[in-house]
Amino acid sequence: MRRLEGAPLLKISRGFSLLELVIVVIIVAFLAAIAMARLLALQVHAERVAMETTAGIVRSALGMTVAETIVRHDLQRLEALDGGNPMERLAETPINYLGALDDPDPGSLPDGHWYFDNRAGALVYLVRNKEHFSGGASNPPRARFAVRLVYADRNGDGRFDRGIDAVEGVRLTPLESYKWLR
Repeated sequence: MRRLEGAPLLKISRGFSLLELVIVVIIVAFLAAIAMARLLALQVHAERVAMETTAGIVRSALGMTVAETIVRHDLQRLEALDGGNPMERLAETPINYLGALDDPDPGSLPDGHWYFDNRAGALVYLVRNKEHFSGGASNPPRARFAVRLVYADRNGDGRFDRGIDAVEGVRLTPLESYKWLR
C-alpha cells in the first residue's frame, strides 16, 4: 500500500466474521425476548386497569343513583336495583359491552368483553390474559359482579326484610374473590 504524504493509511474491511455475526444475533435475540416479556406484562397491566376502571365507573354511577334517591327521599327505589344490570345506570356503555344476555355460554363469547347475565343477575368480565388471573369464575376465567342492596339489618337475620330493615344504598360487589397475577 502506498501512503500519500499527510493522508491516513487506508485499510479495506471485508465485513463481519462468523463469530461476530453470531454474537450480534444472540444479543438481538436476547433483547427481543426481554422486549416481548415486557410487552406481555404491559398487556396484562392494561387489561387489569381497563377492567377495574370500568368497574369503578359502574360503582360511581351507582353512587350517583344512591345520591339522587337520597335527595328525592325515595330510598325504596333502590330495592329495585338489587340484582339488576348496573350498565343501565351509565350514560354510555363501554364499547366492549355485549349487552344483557339470557343464559349465555361464556365459552362462546369473546375474551376481553363485558356482558350482563340476566338469569344470574351478574355483570361479567371475560378475561383475555387467563394465565395472569386467579380466582373468579372458571371455564373460562371471568370476574363476576352483582349489585347488592346495602341495608341496616335491624332484626339480625342476615337478609333484607322490607318494613323492618332500613335501606342505605346499593353496592357493586364481586361474587367471587379474584386477583391479577404479575
